[in-house]
Amino acid sequence: MLFSEILGQEHIKNHLTQSADNGRVPHAQLFVGPEGCGTLPMAIAYAQYLLCKNKNGENTSGNESCNLKFDHISHPDLHFAFPVATNDKVKKHPVSNHFMEEWRELLEEQPYGNLFDWYKKLGVDNKQGQIGVDEATEIVKSLSLKSYEGGYKVMLIWMAEKMNTSAANKLLKLIEEPPNKTVFILIAEDEEQIINTILSRCQVLHFPPLAEEIIKNAIVKNYNLENAIATKIAHQANGNYNKACDLVFHDSEDTPFEKWFIFWIRSAFKAKGNKSAIHDLISWSEDISKTGRETQKQFLQFCMTFFRQAMLVNYQANDLVYIETKEENFDLHKFAPFVHGNNILEITQELQDAIYHIERNGNSKIILTDLSIKLTRLLHKKDA
Repeated sequence: MLFSEILGQEHIKNHLTQSADNGRVPHAQLFVGPEGCGTLPMAIAYAQYLLCKNKNGENTSGNESCNLKFDHISHPDLHFAFPVATNDKVKKHPVSNHFMEEWRELLEEQPYGNLFDWYKKLGVDNKQGQIGVDEATEIVKSLSLKSYEGGYKVMLIWMAEKMNTSAANKLLKLIEEPPNKTVFILIAEDEEQIINTILSRCQVLHFPPLAEEIIKNAIVKNYNLENAIATKIAHQANGNYNKACDLVFHDSEDTPFEKWFIFWIRSAFKAKGNKSAIHDLISWSEDISKTGRETQKQFLQFCMTFFRQAMLVNYQANDLVYIETKEENFDLHKFAPFVHGNNILEITQELQDAIYHIERNGNSKIILTDLSIKLTRLLHKKDA
């Protein structure tokens, strides 16, 4: 993968290539950034730069046959670990090596893809993937072998926050003192979920969201869109190129999420002293609980964003508002006054608690019903 194919992040590209050119390669690095900012493509390009002995800031000047192997992500000294779960193909003890075919497909189709995209490709969006102790055993085993081409070995761990404690503890010593010429690149969206003992052993690089102009230019170039449409999509994407691509294809999960959300807040608003609206909330909770846990978590994240955007509309911070509703009979400006400084923190906390309990396999129907009843009270709370 060429650095020139990666959107923006020029200062990070320069830092990585210059440190490699000067022989200063940290043995463990953590790339942290929000979804769609390019952490995964950057990690692969950096691995290629190291493994193929490229120079001058681009993956074109080193070992040609080595660079060709990266066209198909098939270099023998590049190892991957990522969250997995059992599916129709792998019934027990799943590890990343069982899913390399699907992984290469994702990298080819959606190099900026998120965890939700990956679980859909695996067909496990009703389960929660993890990087477990079986994976840690595989990592130890693969890195104990000599490098195939006599240079570096690179272990790329995507969504490192999904590594459970047993796996992290098993890898601690290896990350702290890896074999000679072994580089760990961990990628995460939320570094707070990574245990401190792993975090303290890594050099951390923070990736900012992509600028609107960069996203706009990329979708004009890649999808041949008109400038005006591309500008609108880039604004809605809010620094996330993966979301921008979904919006181009009208494939964003935000569309069904918006319908669920609008029905939910209307029912919650009417539910005060209204028995039939309470029944609507319980039915809604039952329907959403039938979807996969990853879908539920993604939806609750969407709700959090929607409430924050509504508050920004309420306080007339219109330059920061990027969400655009598609439902014809819903007006964000009419809803906005009900989200304010006196309830936004409680609403956000309740949504975060619900995500936490769903992640830990709580009963989704009970969690969502409880959240709905609390929302009924919070939406009627007056601004101070």
